[in-house]
This record gives sequence, C-alpha cells and structure tokens, in this order.
Amino acid sequence: MTAELALALPAVMLMLAVGVGAARVVSAQIQCVDAARAAARIAARGEPDPVAVAAAVSAGPPAARVALGAAADTVTVTVSAVVRLPLPGGPTVPVSSTATGPRELTAES
Repeated sequence: MTAELALALPAVMLMLAVGVGAARVVSAQIQCVDAARAAARIAARGEPDPVAVAAAVSAGPPAARVALGAAADTVTVTVSAVVRLPLPGGPTVPVSSTATGPRELTAES
C-alpha cells in the first residue's frame, strides 16, 4: 500500500493544483468582466476618467490594468490581469475583458 500511495500522491497533488489554478483563472476572468462593465457604465454617464478607473481597479482582480477609450458616442473599457498558477515553474495565464457602452446624454449635450 505504501508504494502505491507514494506513486499516486504526486499525481493527486498535481491534479489538485491544476483544479485550484483553473478556479483562479475563472474567478479572475469574471472579475475582469464585472470591472469592465462597471467602469464602462460610470464612464458612459460622463464621470471623470479617474472615477471609472478607480471603480475598475476596486472590482477587478489584484494588479489589474485598466485602459479607457472614447469615441464621439461610445466609451470602451478594457480590464486585464495576469494570473499565476500554483504549479511548478509558476506559469501565468493572461485574462481580460472589454466593455463598450453608449455615452448617455447629459444636460450639456
């Protein structure tokens, strides 16, 4: 029984690490989607860019990067991050999401 356990334990640990890593990537992707949507809504209302960026950073995964873009009638927000997997060698997976929304009409428009 000891020999079988010695052979199987590393494989079980590797599968556990892969599962945890996959969950981290999915979670970070969902956070990127939520952060991009929230920041796009804020920017579409005409709030200053730092307010939209702050909302994206607070809703996004750790060390998220935020890029804002604007056209005459739309705003675009991209939130991206890199997730380090808990595997030997520490491989990374990039995740990102982009949200675009129409600018809302304001009293000045």
